[in-house]
Amino acid sequence: MNKPFTIGVLTSGGDAPGMNAAIRAVVRTANTHNADVLGVVDGYEGLLNGEFRRLGARDVSGILQRGGTILQTSRSPRFMEAKGQREAIRRMNEAGMDALVVIGGEGSLKGAYALHQQDVKVVGLPGSIDNDVWGTNISIGTDTAMNTIMDAVDKLRDTASSHRRAFLIETMGRNCGYLAAMAGIVCGAEIVLIPEVPVTVEEVGKVITDAYTRGKTHAIIINAEGSGHNTTELAAALDAMDVGFTTRVTILGHIQRGGSPTAYDRLLASRMGVKAVEALLEGKSGVMTGLRSRGIEYVLLEDVVSHKRQANLEYYEMTKVLAR
Repeated sequence: MNKPFTIGVLTSGGDAPGMNAAIRAVVRTANTHNADVLGVVDGYEGLLNGEFRRLGARDVSGILQRGGTILQTSRSPRFMEAKGQREAIRRMNEAGMDALVVIGGEGSLKGAYALHQQDVKVVGLPGSIDNDVWGTNISIGTDTAMNTIMDAVDKLRDTASSHRRAFLIETMGRNCGYLAAMAGIVCGAEIVLIPEVPVTVEEVGKVITDAYTRGKTHAIIINAEGSGHNTTELAAALDAMDVGFTTRVTILGHIQRGGSPTAYDRLLASRMGVKAVEALLEGKSGVMTGLRSRGIEYVLLEDVVSHKRQANLEYYEMTKVLAR
């Protein structure tokens, strides 16, 4: 009797809402095609340690609406070394794993490409709230994170207006300012600070002072964590400049990673998970499923890992126009 085709699936790096929906889609699509699935617990570290568990259709029931990842995740310095990669491949072979689906961000996909270069059949899915993965219009988890930011800023605006304050809100975005730029539009920020566009403290102060003199009752400043400005220090500098408003700081932090995925993220993750399994069953490897235009397409991992995605500066310019 022939051994069934066996697909491993792991989530790696920072968690993103919708990862569970992707796992569910991988499992149920594989089962439909009579393929088995092994869930890898704890990302690449679990791959190194041989921490696998068989997943069937019932094992992924009721996870569609859950944030985080049922397989857990971690960052694995060991896996980035050639010795660690060889050990991981050995564990895959011992378990009878024929192919691997990797769900994660830029670093996770670099790991997937490293395995592909060593003849492992692998397909990647972009899972990153920062939306910093090249080759896809949007990554799994980004929409949910944006809605979390929007909800928080809407609440902060109420108290900012009541007390005539400027609220300085820090979002995630270490290398890519997508979240901050989009939040600036949908939340009506006076100014947005992103890694892609250097802005001085004096320029921030001028914008907020102008907002005060024009009669605004509050001001919202969105600061991406990688903008180059320490949020707390920036707030102190603005108060020292006497911009008109008293400044208050809110660092959203890891709350942006959590929560039930939006309908958009559930659908995106499901579409990408189905497409990933179809790719492996068609004999494809070394690709990522990416949203291009309105369709899910295959993007070479080599291209994904060799490019850096940045925020669309047209959106950044839009924040300045709409803040007037």
